[in-house]
Amino acid sequence: MLSAGGDELNEHLLLPLAGIIILGIAAQWLAWRLRAPSILLLLLVGIAAGPVTGLLNPDVLFGDLLLPVVGLSVALILYEGGLTLRFRELKGANAVLWSLVTIGATVTWLLTAGAGRLILGLSPALAVLLGAVLVVSGPTVILPLLREIRPRGPAAAILKWEGIVIDPIGAMMAVLIFEAILLGGLEEAAHHVALALVKTVLVGGGIGVVAGFLLALLLRVFWIPDYLDNAVSVMFVVGAYAASQEVQPESGLFAATVMGITLANQKLADVRHIVEFKENVRVLLISSLFILLSARIQPEALGDLGWSSLLFLVILLVVVRPASVLVSNLGGAAFGARLPVSTVGFVALIAPRGIVAASVASVFALRLDAAGFAGASALVPLTFLVIVGTVGFCSLAGPPAARWLKVADPNPQGVLLVGADAWARAAAEVLTKRGFRVLLVDTNRRNIAAARLAGLETYSGSILAEYALDEMDLGGLGRLIAATPNDWINVLAVQRMARVFGRSGVYQLPSPEEKKKNGKESQHGHLHGRLAFGADVTFALLNSHASRGATAKATNLTEEYTFESFKEMYGPRAVPMFLIRDDKRLIVVAEDQTTEPKPGDVLISLVDPEEEASRERE
Repeated sequence: MLSAGGDELNEHLLLPLAGIIILGIAAQWLAWRLRAPSILLLLLVGIAAGPVTGLLNPDVLFGDLLLPVVGLSVALILYEGGLTLRFRELKGANAVLWSLVTIGATVTWLLTAGAGRLILGLSPALAVLLGAVLVVSGPTVILPLLREIRPRGPAAAILKWEGIVIDPIGAMMAVLIFEAILLGGLEEAAHHVALALVKTVLVGGGIGVVAGFLLALLLRVFWIPDYLDNAVSVMFVVGAYAASQEVQPESGLFAATVMGITLANQKLADVRHIVEFKENVRVLLISSLFILLSARIQPEALGDLGWSSLLFLVILLVVVRPASVLVSNLGGAAFGARLPVSTVGFVALIAPRGIVAASVASVFALRLDAAGFAGASALVPLTFLVIVGTVGFCSLAGPPAARWLKVADPNPQGVLLVGADAWARAAAEVLTKRGFRVLLVDTNRRNIAAARLAGLETYSGSILAEYALDEMDLGGLGRLIAATPNDWINVLAVQRMARVFGRSGVYQLPSPEEKKKNGKESQHGHLHGRLAFGADVTFALLNSHASRGATAKATNLTEEYTFESFKEMYGPRAVPMFLIRDDKRLIVVAEDQTTEPKPGDVLISLVDPEEEASRERE
């Protein structure tokens, strides 16, 4: 039975534990409302709860459990990130990417260490350690930023892969240097570090691959019930992390990442439902970790940050990152994968640091302090300054720079078409031939296969899955048309993608019940997007036309052949769908669209060839 003192202690621990979760999710929610980077608000809230007010003290709250909790949480975050990495996304940029996470990472490490030594006056050992810690990027910041910017070409894939792959690499570098410091010096421990590196890659990579394929095999033969899929996947990644740590200390992060990448690229079983679950877990873990780690910063450490720290940040942004990307591009060029100048410029701007840098710096500072290493406490505030500075810079400079470099369109005209049925494929073919990018999204494999045979760009999966926004290349796309036979899927797709394209850029097909017999709007009308192609053009109607042989056609309107001439030629069954203005602007014909077709426009419509033939015979 618990004593009164024990009850009091439990109550004392309950409030801080609950506060970590409440503050973390509240900061995420507020960031969404303000359309601000969540990482910045998480850091501010954590600092306010920790060093400013003293309401939260993670060292007292967790004690010796702090390091294992942080390590296991980061492993789950990296595992979730690895699940989003698919080799097919690289599209020929492999050499540049691998150069970026090897040669580029080395350049970043050495230049950052030099800046830390010369500008900040750190000891050689601490400078080298700080350089390794700041090699890592921030996928938790990069992915939302890419959603907003929607860059074209290989930039999005390179940045996403770099952000996730570099995390375990940078963490591993930092771990090896940390071990060398504890052994008594970098020079004396060179042999030990080299041996540890090989063992880390072999042990961590081997355990990660085996765990990933074993889980996929169990899913394929249905040895795991559906309701346990996610729980068993967590069990596997925790087991892989712990086993790798036990065999080779500090190799667990690498094992977790490799397991995620293995699952993402194997062909044995479908793991999309696991990816969606991990996204929700990641939000909770990142929110809690940032509150936890930023609350550990000491007030006096914040006061020690001066002009030299700001100069160090500027050097990272304008010297270190561009140099790393330029050298990496040259390395990729040696294998025939050199990137365009505009892509290089954009990638050189985007290098925010995130949760892995914060957690690794916090863990090492704690261990070095315990070992009596002077000056180790400076690592944490410097790392958090870099996180705030790089995230703020990338968030402000990224979107305008992408437009200036022509990596992203200021007014993208492409179409994200949800539903790849016959009539949608026909319209997509015509739009593609006219120079507009169309991405067809569908869960129906037959529709996707038919679209791919037609040479159309596709995404096989659900538009409602959280991972879809990270996996789809939204570059050049400016509007959504939800055109599935399920009206509620269309509504949900509109609600979700309105955050990306804005309310004016999301359309859906009307449902048969869109208008009641008395002419009043349906009770769910406020949830719908703009009605594409007119209030009476339902999916059933389009599907019926397509089954009778209707095809999409582009018609040039002139002074002689006007829109009225078109209607006389094709009759009332023709469905006008898009207008192309002479300035290459694409307009979706919609119920609320007041734009009238005029001479000089190109009208794209679904027409019946038999109707055209009969009119010509008349």
